[in-house]
Amino acid sequence: MRLYACGGDGTANEVANGIAGFANAAMTVVPIGTGNDLLKNFGADAAKFADPENLWDGEARALDLIDCNGRLCLTIACSGVDARIARDVHRFSSLPLLHGKGSYIASLIVNFLFKGIGSHWTVLLGGEELAAKDFSVIAVCNGRYYGGGFMPVAEAGMTDGVLHTLVVKQVSRARFLQFVGPYSKGNYAKFPAFASCRAVPEVRIVSEREDVVTCLDGECFTSRDVTMRLADRKLNFFAPAGSSPDATRRWSGFTPVSPRADAPVFACGAAADA
Repeated sequence: MRLYACGGDGTANEVANGIAGFANAAMTVVPIGTGNDLLKNFGADAAKFADPENLWDGEARALDLIDCNGRLCLTIACSGVDARIARDVHRFSSLPLLHGKGSYIASLIVNFLFKGIGSHWTVLLGGEELAAKDFSVIAVCNGRYYGGGFMPVAEAGMTDGVLHTLVVKQVSRARFLQFVGPYSKGNYAKFPAFASCRAVPEVRIVSEREDVVTCLDGECFTSRDVTMRLADRKLNFFAPAGSSPDATRRWSGFTPVSPRADAPVFACGAAADA
């Protein structure tokens, strides 16, 4: 059985959650939705998905998935200020004059200026608790894109059986503004004082003060206890002939390591400058 998800990332996420793990089912995406970050992983071939003629005979391959509290995610599961911005976009979109891009700008301003950047959490990477308690962003990456084209970890691959977790400690607003540009291009390694990337089988975030907002392929939920791990199930995904879900991956000598709780470890290596 082959399924064609006609929509954006949210639609793809819903279909993937329904068929993942079934050997006789495969899916693809015909992009007619708002966001198509999943297809950006295919690089120049992403444009071919718009014409179903390119998909009829596409070869299916197994993609890794992220399991987040039992919900599956194809690309990136993020918690922190970026997830709060994504959640509030939907709230502002119902207001007059704030449709589309205006709702995103409004959410960005409110969260950045009035709600603060950091969150106070207990974070465990592979069962080992981090010494830090205040964080701006934690992004568990299977794919490379979210938020309309942001690429937190350029080394992340969708078929290698490894998740890459980017941890960004709380910083000042001015410092975060300096970080956003390089971060969007996968150049987190320029900021070793507060950003690090690690390969661990499981990430857990526990909050005693308030709910943790987590965004999965653009869809948000809240919980006081969030666990993200490599899913046991895989997703059969078919695409135009000759295309690859890792077409835009930048390889930089990735070596999985066991992280120490007292120091940042660049398990993913330094991404090349864009």
